[in-house]
Amino acid sequence: MPLDTDARILITGAYGFLGWHLRIRLQSLGYENVQAVGREQWDSLRDFTTDIDVVFHLAGINRAEDDVVENGNRELAEQLRDAFGDGVPQVVVFADTIHADSDTPYGRGKTAAAQVLRGWMNGAAGRFVDVRLPNLFGEHGRPFYNSFVPTFVELAVIGKEPDIQDREVPLLHVQAAAQTIIDAVDAPAGHVTPEGTAVRVSEVWEILREQHSLYEQGTIPDISEPLRRDLFNMLRSRMFLDRPAIPLKMNTDYRGSFVETARVMGGQGQTSFSTTGPGITRGQHYHLRKAERFVVLSGSARISIAKVFGDPTERVDLDVDGDSPTAVDMPTGWAHNITNTGEQTLITQFWISELFDSTDPDTVPSEVPER
Repeated sequence: MPLDTDARILITGAYGFLGWHLRIRLQSLGYENVQAVGREQWDSLRDFTTDIDVVFHLAGINRAEDDVVENGNRELAEQLRDAFGDGVPQVVVFADTIHADSDTPYGRGKTAAAQVLRGWMNGAAGRFVDVRLPNLFGEHGRPFYNSFVPTFVELAVIGKEPDIQDREVPLLHVQAAAQTIIDAVDAPAGHVTPEGTAVRVSEVWEILREQHSLYEQGTIPDISEPLRRDLFNMLRSRMFLDRPAIPLKMNTDYRGSFVETARVMGGQGQTSFSTTGPGITRGQHYHLRKAERFVVLSGSARISIAKVFGDPTERVDLDVDGDSPTAVDMPTGWAHNITNTGEQTLITQFWISELFDSTDPDTVPSEVPER
């Protein structure tokens, strides 16, 4: 049976790259009883282990001195085991790596951690699932840390060329990794190894460079393939930090005016518009994969955008109106809304990157928090 939405869940490493994506995916699926533990809570880990059904162990060390990497991953697993005392979860899912069998400090450290967790679960009649992940990429990955992909994104944005050591690598978007980890709760004990998309490092750079060149002008690049879509969502999550709004050109003559609101190079798309009365707020949701663009055609509005599980003080508020047409693209994993701040009816156009599917709407209710 799939993981019950009433399950009591503990996530270690919950504030890291994979941890954030797992948390927003769990929320999108209706899981509310989730205990999130990061570095700041680690010393009080025992306080989070009461009546836990499932543990997603994501905490790990991959950037440090060799002995710290090798011993630290094993020690984290031992500390997790010891924090439970006599209590035992039903399932432990471990975010491992395809490099676990390599004779490196990281590979040996992850293997040792898996052995600790497997021994704990076998001795306690629980179940242990080892998820061996390939190279992960996605929104809010740390450049020069998580993988070469966020590094390429950063270099594209600041206008620098990377030093490419070309090879073919398997890439897996972090949301796909999060779903694999959730599904692993129902998998038999043992290994789960999701497949990534095989792509050359140089090809990733060429895609990102092309996408950046187009999106810098406000054009949506070809996102008809999942890899291109996921790379673009990653790129625009970075570009949003510097440019949350895109001014549009208004062409005016004696007949009136003309504004191009969305130029898209390839893929699906759906355009709609809404009317909103004074003081009314629409939205209050986020997306995991869709690109969505707001353009106010008439009236005035405030568009508010905030990273889910982020710092409310970092919320972005944009005041826009139909007299100065502006495109605002919503980053994936960020809750957003639009409020009519004027005294007349607000007319807003929406473009979204795929046709609406009622069975898979990718629209997760989530209010934009107050500052």
